[in-house]
Amino acid sequence: MLARLVLGTSCRAALGSVEPALGGLKSIWGSQHFCSTLSKGVTYRELKNLLNSKDIMLIDVRNTWEILEHGKIPGSINIPLDEVGEALQMNPRDFKEKYHEVKPSKSDRLVFSCLAGVRSKKAMDTAISLGFSSAQHYVGGWKEWVTCEISEKKQES
Repeated sequence: MLARLVLGTSCRAALGSVEPALGGLKSIWGSQHFCSTLSKGVTYRELKNLLNSKDIMLIDVRNTWEILEHGKIPGSINIPLDEVGEALQMNPRDFKEKYHEVKPSKSDRLVFSCLAGVRSKKAMDTAISLGFSSAQHYVGGWKEWVTCEISEKKQES
């Protein structure tokens, strides 16, 4: 929480230095627009809570072979990165047929994941550019997920 607070403060400070150059744009977009992607990362604990609440659609953007070989986060659906833009623009019937899930609406909360947070960030940026304003990404990816899950299981036993 403190990191977000500090990040938010530095974000506003950085924006303050460019406000004069922006002119009227600030009033159109609001003061947080330019730094909003800085807070779009989800931690392991946040993702666990979101999955438990069933409040998100978790989209794994790794290639299908990676998921078959290494596994996936329970509850995630696979839409490889190179299909994300097209998938999010499909009509609902085609989306359901191809991915076996209800197509998310632009107001639904989406979280993208991959192996280590690089491809998921690209997918999130694509989703945001298409109007999915609540899109986020899991920064730690599959690598962190597996490590944390193993650690939690050890603590339980």
